[in-house]
Order: sequence, then structure tokens, then C-alpha cells
Amino acid sequence: MVEAEVHVIGRGGLLCDMNYMMEANTIGSHDDPNPDTEYGEIPVWNLVIDHPEATILWDTGSHHDAADGHWPEGLVQAFYPHDASEHRLDDDLEAAGYSLDDIDAVFQSHLHLDHAGGLEFFAGTDTPVYVHEAELKFAYYSAKTDEGSAAYVLDDFDHDLNWQVLHRDREERFADLEFVRFPGHTPGLTGSVIHLDDEGTVVFTGDQVYMDENYEAGTPLGGPLVWGKTQWAESIERIRELERRHDAEVVFGHDPDQFEAIQPGWGV
Repeated sequence: MVEAEVHVIGRGGLLCDMNYMMEANTIGSHDDPNPDTEYGEIPVWNLVIDHPEATILWDTGSHHDAADGHWPEGLVQAFYPHDASEHRLDDDLEAAGYSLDDIDAVFQSHLHLDHAGGLEFFAGTDTPVYVHEAELKFAYYSAKTDEGSAAYVLDDFDHDLNWQVLHRDREERFADLEFVRFPGHTPGLTGSVIHLDDEGTVVFTGDQVYMDENYEAGTPLGGPLVWGKTQWAESIERIRELERRHDAEVVFGHDPDQFEAIQPGWGV
């Protein structure tokens, strides 16, 4: 167990069709063949983990120019970053009492456009950026070809960064803080498990789980956002086993209600 603080940093929100969050959230019927879709806002957030060995930034959010040309127009329309311009990474860190210089390491759960947009602030520095090998390869494959996933923006991560590549399914680079691969949403999506002195174990699933219904009811993410459905289901069981083994709190990637409940964080 480690004496650490975990701060939740709000980074704005995205407006989208909830069918992306939950498979078949809205479907037609004979009497109602064209039902209204559920359109709503999901939160974007990062963590700052004040660990005895390092101050770690967990994900870097959407780019502040996401709606102004940084994202392709199709992605802007699908996941409208309505307030990204108000959420520069350096400004949001400052509002939470941190500067970029305070960050000793960056951890990327994956490299999708709403998670890797602040990496440019660490370009040309020695700050280590942890990401799984499978994720880094798939991100470049997707961004540089017509294959893979459309949710990667090359300009988010194609920088002179001090990549520290994770190769195994579980790695502990800091005491009592494990990086655990949960393939499904992407091949290299990696969550984190931290064992806190006072508040017990917390599992951060990243976007392997968007919302409570994905986890509790086992409803998959919307089809375009699942790289591998079999792998997704297997990773859900891996998370459930971690929850059982450690009596852990499980934190999802984009659940609006849970986002409100977890603020300001753990140990703070």
C-alpha cells in the first residue's frame, strides 16, 4: 500500500450519441421505426497521482484546438468537443495547483483523440511517457493508413517524446501502482491499479469501460469503438476479478454520474 494522493482534473466534455457509449442504446421497432436518439454529454478527465516516487499525469485529454481544425470534421461532428478551447492542459493543471514542470511522468491509457491531445506539451522534454507497445503500434498504423481506427489523430502523438514502452500485460513501474493491459476498446488499452494506504485499491479502467452499464450489465461499447469484442469481454472479467480480489473501487472512463462522485479524488 502506498501513501499517495490522486487528484481528478476535469478537462471539459464531449457531446455525442449514446449509441457510441452503449451498444444498441436506441433501436427502432415496428411501431417506432425511427426513435429519437439519446444525445448527451460525457466528461473528459485526467488524473494527477502524487506518488512518493513521482508526480504522474494520467492521460492528457483533448487538444484545446479540437473543434478548430485539430480534429477532422467528421470526428468533431461525432464527438463534439464543445468546450475544448477552455481546457488547455497547462491551464487545467494550474487551476488544480500544478504546473507542467511539476509532472515527472505521463501515463497514456491509450492514444485516442480525447486522451492524447496534451502530449505536445511534453515534446522535446525528458519527461517519460508510458504507453503500451500494442497501443503505440496501432495508433501509428491507424493514423498513417486507411486501416485500424479513425479515432487517432496523428498530430496528438507524433512528437519528439520520451516514450517508455510497456511490453507486458502487467507492469509495476512505481510502488503499488500497476499498469494493467485491458485490450478490447483498443489492442493496447492499459488501465491502472493503485493500492492506497487509507482508501484501499482503486482500478482505473480507462475506456475499456465507458459507463456503469458497460460494467454492471455487460453492455458492450458501441460497435465502432470496440476493436475486439471477445477481448473486450475477457478484459471485463479481468477487471471484475481485480475488484473481487482487492475489494476494489472501479472507476470508468466517461460516466457522468461517477465523474461527479469521485471528485476531488482520493487522499486529498
